[in-house]
Amino acid sequence: MYIAASRTADGARPRSRLSWAVPRNVLALGAVSLVTDVSSEMVTAVLPLYLTLFLGLSPLQFGLLDGLSFGVTALVRLTGGNLADRWQRRKLVAGIGYGLSALCKPALLAAGGSVAALGAVIAADRAGKGLRTAPRDALISLSVPPDRLGQAFGVHRAMDTVGALLGPLAAFAILTGTGGAYDAVFVTGFCVAALGVLLLVMYVRDRSTPLPGPRSATSPRAALGLLRDAAFRRVCAAAVALGLVTVGDAFVYLLLQRRGGIDAAYFPLLPIGTAAVYLLLAVPAGRLADRLGRLPVFLAGHVALIAAYLVLLGPGWPVAVLALHGVFYAATDGVLMAVAGPMLPAHLRTSGLALLQTGQASARMLSSVLFGAVWTLWGSTQGLAVMAAGLAVCVLGARSVMRRHA
Repeated sequence: MYIAASRTADGARPRSRLSWAVPRNVLALGAVSLVTDVSSEMVTAVLPLYLTLFLGLSPLQFGLLDGLSFGVTALVRLTGGNLADRWQRRKLVAGIGYGLSALCKPALLAAGGSVAALGAVIAADRAGKGLRTAPRDALISLSVPPDRLGQAFGVHRAMDTVGALLGPLAAFAILTGTGGAYDAVFVTGFCVAALGVLLLVMYVRDRSTPLPGPRSATSPRAALGLLRDAAFRRVCAAAVALGLVTVGDAFVYLLLQRRGGIDAAYFPLLPIGTAAVYLLLAVPAGRLADRLGRLPVFLAGHVALIAAYLVLLGPGWPVAVLALHGVFYAATDGVLMAVAGPMLPAHLRTSGLALLQTGQASARMLSSVLFGAVWTLWGSTQGLAVMAAGLAVCVLGARSVMRRHA
């Protein structure tokens, strides 16, 4: 949404002018994410059930693997973000990340039933995600004016979510047609991921920014120095706190499947509910954030997540849980990047976003491990109740911390 920046003689903001125009680079990045998400969600949709039912992992073991995926992502984000800024080659770093994740799909076949090998492949796949996310988001933020960031990220996330919607459907169709052949899912996922890399190479344009001095201006020390800015530091602190009390998606779907008595054959379809709502609301949520304020929309998304936990603790209605889960992602994922982007200088935009995403991913890594441990020791109900209460406290804290800056 384009909002006129000028004011009338009495200091009031004039009526907003609406624009649905989206830069081509944002659309190209959206297309890459769409295709890549078809591939990744094909695998993600079947992996929790494969690990817990087929291989017999306990909730704690699964939590460790799920936490590993967040942890590895966190470790490589800062490195990838800093390299992208230092080289001014954001497209290249993103391309390496996309390529690495693509190669991990057939590597799942080589891992066989070894939990250690599966962990290594999952770690490599998450490393690819960690490398590509910050450069991709930086390219989006550098392709549009600051007052249209919410809409731009909303459009990108909506296209990304089309892939998240199609991936589980494709996995379900392949498993149904092959009698449960997981290897067919992994091979098809690789082919689709390779197409995503090709689209990146052909259609995405890089965005370089002039450095305000020597290369040291984009050093890791300079990137960490971004935390001296009070506004950005508060946003990072709030994101970490909220991430610590966010239950991982895979756990949400496992709880739905077990509490709702859903047949295991239909487990890959559960993410479709979240993705469908996310797809419908991503752009409206982004435009609403541009118009009314990004912080209220961001916090409202977490309130929706609390409601999802409460429904899961109570009647466990799948439609309600998945709808609220989708609202959460639509109101928070791209909106958080739109909150942070304008706070960061252009030459350190990738590093700053990587720093924020690293804190969030590290928090979610700990969240997965802790939730898996509580589930194993005391049960899923107690774990979910603790998370819901913690999230409510953190939402109130985030509102107090961020309201002066977002």
